[in-house]
Amino acid sequence: MGDISNYMSKRAVILAGGKGARLRPYTVVLPKPLMPVGDYPVLEIIIRQLSFHGFDHITLTVNHQAEIIKAFFGDGSKWNVRIDYSFEEQPLSTMGPLKLINDLPDDFLIMNGDVLTDLDFNQFYNFHKENKRIFSISGYNRTDISEYGVLKLSEDNLLNGFIEKPKYDYTVSMGIYMAKKEVLNHIPANIPFGFDNLMLELLARQQEVIIHRHEGYWLDIGRPDDYARAVDDLEQLKEKMMPWE
Repeated sequence: MGDISNYMSKRAVILAGGKGARLRPYTVVLPKPLMPVGDYPVLEIIIRQLSFHGFDHITLTVNHQAEIIKAFFGDGSKWNVRIDYSFEEQPLSTMGPLKLINDLPDDFLIMNGDVLTDLDFNQFYNFHKENKRIFSISGYNRTDISEYGVLKLSEDNLLNGFIEKPKYDYTVSMGIYMAKKEVLNHIPANIPFGFDNLMLELLARQQEVIIHRHEGYWLDIGRPDDYARAVDDLEQLKEKMMPWE
């Protein structure tokens, strides 16, 4: 497909309805998507990135402090995109809000509204279209180092091995997905239904989910220490993170 999808209409749904409880006390005043990172709120950075990568219609799912978010982003014309809103009368977790949107196209992007990344969203879109799976996950490799020495025990509690501060490598979800519209058939209406629920449902139904590995930058700014790190990192990564500048 190349970059032809830059010229196609592309749809994104950004999940912006959470209370940001882990980021208190900051989010007592501001909704988490409006927390500033450098010169922009994190959600504005996301919208500018999506616009740069050819997404022209963005739906924000909102609940907590919805009016503040709507007042800031309006109809999206400032960023050359169309922005509309889907309001959750009750919190529906991460995947439940999709059931409220009745005009989704055959393929669309879903992402959390508090993610800082240099992901090429257009390339991810193409990856999903080319692989034709019901759901694609942008995955990130992480290595965690244990703070402890790990004891290995025999059945009678004798030491038979020891590892000093072992490393654990694993792949995590970045909170950025592409989906086919048919995924809505696996999401119940009007009840909280999370990403974890959807993955277990698709696995049970033997629906193939494919992982797109991202080797660049990714950070979820859900906690105060991650938020502080994001502010520092952005200064070093402006060129990658803000290609429109």
